[in-house]
Amino acid sequence: MSRKEYRRLLPLLEPVKLAFGETLYESQSQIREVYFPNDCFVSMLTTVDDDKAAEVGLIGSEGMIGIPMALGVAVSPFRAVVQGEGTAMRMRTADFRRHFSTSAALQRQVFLFTHLLMIQIAQTAACNRFHVVTQRMARWLLMTHDRVNSSEFRITQEFLALMLGVRRVGVSVAMCALRDRKVISYRRGTIRILDQAGLVAAACSCYKTVKDTYSREQARKGNSRPAQHK
Repeated sequence: MSRKEYRRLLPLLEPVKLAFGETLYESQSQIREVYFPNDCFVSMLTTVDDDKAAEVGLIGSEGMIGIPMALGVAVSPFRAVVQGEGTAMRMRTADFRRHFSTSAALQRQVFLFTHLLMIQIAQTAACNRFHVVTQRMARWLLMTHDRVNSSEFRITQEFLALMLGVRRVGVSVAMCALRDRKVISYRRGTIRILDQAGLVAAACSCYKTVKDTYSREQARKGNSRPAQHK
């Protein structure tokens, strides 16, 4: 967005600190605020049988939490859980609706991200169906790396099992496989990527498919890298 357009929105944006594991929305709950991550990232989880959940989307500084509001829907279809703690800019839905209806620039950016998120969700669904846990874990770690811009981040095996929709034993086996290949290290809830190229090689093609699509669409719109919401 242009600086002029951003300045119009700035008085309505409230800086907030989001904690690891914090739930922003429950599935089928009312969306009362939308969030624009700065240096945090949020998982979109779909639930099954009330007690099972799996990640279908991961959103960082490239996007917005609360996308249904742009489509005229005030209810979240997913549970939104903070995956990596950090800061975000929060806006009340009433303010978002008002500015979204009059700002062509805001509409372009939000609709572009909605398109990209749909691609990510579809690719994640196919990945969970056809690829083994080690490949899926490598994909998830790379997606996380891209959003935090760091080779080290916190994640427990329990939470990773939830994200991938598998049992913890499957996560342990996959993590050992990646450690044996010396592409990651894991200690006390902290993962460090030691060999990014090696991790890309260990991941399925879904990672590159989504990443290339994001890069291509952003370049086409004249935005070669995700903007930080500051």
